[in-house]
Amino acid sequence: MTAELIPAERLAAFAAAALVANGLPEADARTIADLMIEADLLGADGHGIFRLPRYLARLQAGGFARDAEIRVVRRKGGTALVDGGNGFGHLVMARAGDLVQELASAHGIGWVGTRMSNHAGAAGVHTLRLAERGFIGIYLAVGNANHMAPWGGRELLLSTNPISIAIPARNGPVLLDMATTVAAYGKVKLAADRGEMMPEGWMIDAEGRPLLDPARADGGSLLPIGGPKGSGLSLMFGLLAGTLNGAALGRDVIDFNADASSPTNTGQAIVALDISCFADPAEFAGRVDSIRTEIRTSAPRPGFDSVRLPGERSLAERERRRRGGIPVPQPLLRRLDTIAQACRIAPLI
Repeated sequence: MTAELIPAERLAAFAAAALVANGLPEADARTIADLMIEADLLGADGHGIFRLPRYLARLQAGGFARDAEIRVVRRKGGTALVDGGNGFGHLVMARAGDLVQELASAHGIGWVGTRMSNHAGAAGVHTLRLAERGFIGIYLAVGNANHMAPWGGRELLLSTNPISIAIPARNGPVLLDMATTVAAYGKVKLAADRGEMMPEGWMIDAEGRPLLDPARADGGSLLPIGGPKGSGLSLMFGLLAGTLNGAALGRDVIDFNADASSPTNTGQAIVALDISCFADPAEFAGRVDSIRTEIRTSAPRPGFDSVRLPGERSLAERERRRRGGIPVPQPLLRRLDTIAQACRIAPLI
C-alpha cells in the first residue's frame, strides 16, 4: 500500500491544530501532538497520528474533558496518585512523568499511579523520556478495551496491558516496549485499515480456532504471549496500574473504540529509579553498553542474520523517520484530509 512520507514536525503541527480547533488550549494540544508523533517515530504506528480521528470523535462526544483538572490526590514518600480528571492520557502521563522524576530525585525511586486517565499512546514514549533524563523508567497500563480472554476462558476480561522499561546507556537507551498479547490491538486495526490479513497466532475465535480476518476481530480474542504466563502478566499489570489506583479493570473497562462518550477511567503506573543509588551512572552506562556489545556480537543461530537487543529496531526507525519522514498510508491520509476540512486547517499535503 502506498504511503506519503511526511515530516514529524508537520504531523505534530497538524495534530495540534486539529485539537485546538476542537477546543483544547494550545499548550495542551502541542503536548498531546508531540507525544503522539513520538509513537510514530518509534514505528508504533497504531498509537500515533492513526489515533487522531478517534481522539477527536471522543472529544466531540464528551469522552475526553477539554479542561481537565489533573491533580495529585495522594502523596507519601516516593509515591503519588494522580487523578487525570478524564483528560487526554498524554497530558496525564506528561504530568505523571515530571512528578515521578521529582520523586526519584528526592527519594531515589518514584512511583506514580494514575486514575481517570485515557489512552496515552505507546508505552515506550513515556519510559524513553525518563531514560533520556538519566533515570531507569518503567511503565504499566491497562488497555482501553478488553481484547483477551483469561487463559482457558471465553469472556474478554483482559486487555493488552503493556509494559515498557527503558535503561540509559552511553550509546542510547535499551528499550523494552511490549504488550502482554502476541500482537497489540493497534496492529489488528492497522491490518484492517490496510486490507491485510493477520498471521496465525494473533487471535482466536470463541471456539479457539485461528482468526485471520481483522474485519472479524470484534468476535475474537487476542492470544497472550507465552500462553498462561502472558495472561497472568496481563492480570498483574492490570492490578498494579488499574485496581491499585482506583481505575478500571475487567468488566469495568470501557471499549475506547466502541464508546465515544463514557469516561474510560484508564489507569497507568510509571516508575523512575535514580541509578546513583546503586552505581555511578557513567560506569553503569558503560557496563550496559558492554553487555549490549556482547549480545550484538554473539553468534546468531540459523535463520537469523544478527542478534538484537529489545528496542533496537524502534530506535533505529526513529532516526530514519526523523530524517526521511513518517509514512502515512493513503486510507489514513484521506481521513486526515476530512479532519482538515472539518477543522478548517491546512491539509497535510
